[in-house]
Amino acid sequence: MSIRLADIKQFESLDLLARQLVEGFITGLHKSPYHGFSVEFAEHKLYNFGESTRHVDWKVYARTDRLYTKQFEEETNLRAQILLDVSNSMYYPKPGLDKIRFSVLCAASLAHLLTSQRDAVGLTTFSDEILYQSALKSTKTHLNQLLTQLSDLLSTPGKAATNVANVLHQIADKIHKRSLVILFSDMFQKSNDLDEIFGALQHLKHNKHEVLIFHVSDHKTELEFEFEDRPHRFIDLETNETIKLNPREIKDHYKQHMSQLYQDLKIRCGSYKIDLVEADISEPFEKILGAYLIKRKRMR
Repeated sequence: MSIRLADIKQFESLDLLARQLVEGFITGLHKSPYHGFSVEFAEHKLYNFGESTRHVDWKVYARTDRLYTKQFEEETNLRAQILLDVSNSMYYPKPGLDKIRFSVLCAASLAHLLTSQRDAVGLTTFSDEILYQSALKSTKTHLNQLLTQLSDLLSTPGKAATNVANVLHQIADKIHKRSLVILFSDMFQKSNDLDEIFGALQHLKHNKHEVLIFHVSDHKTELEFEFEDRPHRFIDLETNETIKLNPREIKDHYKQHMSQLYQDLKIRCGSYKIDLVEADISEPFEKILGAYLIKRKRMR
């Protein structure tokens, strides 16, 4: 299966969503915190002896008999890093209706929209380590390369277990300019230790990056534990451990545990000022992505 352009180009024609993506939660990233001499006037500053006179405002000097220089705010294109978990658990529950397909379509849509806004986009795929990492570019040729890479994931088996924390630390060390980091993951890893994951997320936030997490899951089975009332053999896709049981025997305990885990995830994201999108793969990807973008538009 490959990505159909029709599946993702719809976002190009949805003007509200396009404006939201640029003007909403990433608007601040289009303004450089540094002053340069590029586009937009920012303010006047009293001239200091020894500075270049290139940007002295002579009209102000004529009126005030004092030397002021113009400062300009540098307009920068957004840099967006899309991180995609391609570990075994992302290929659950079955081909064509799995978490990886949902994530790939969302990632492709965002990459297409960002490129149409002339923003630089990069793609990183990972499991317990970084498997693929592209450059950050804003060209159509680069976008086509990313779409090809994403399409290949739909027919490729999962890669080992997940180590989200380890990869996020590596990404934080590699990104040297302020960026928007968009993570698609089910957030499952061997240790299931949120402290490890949020230690890595804090590393990104400390470096002034914005973080958006699409927490991808199959709500029916992974949250509600809805299975037929008969014996099943369950396989942990991260560790390959197996267990035989009737779902009814542990359903209440399982739901309580997962509810607490998800609640902790939401609370921590809120305290770290990280946007969290709960993405149920049973829903159309465009519905969840669109709803999030509109929500951010209204929060401005």
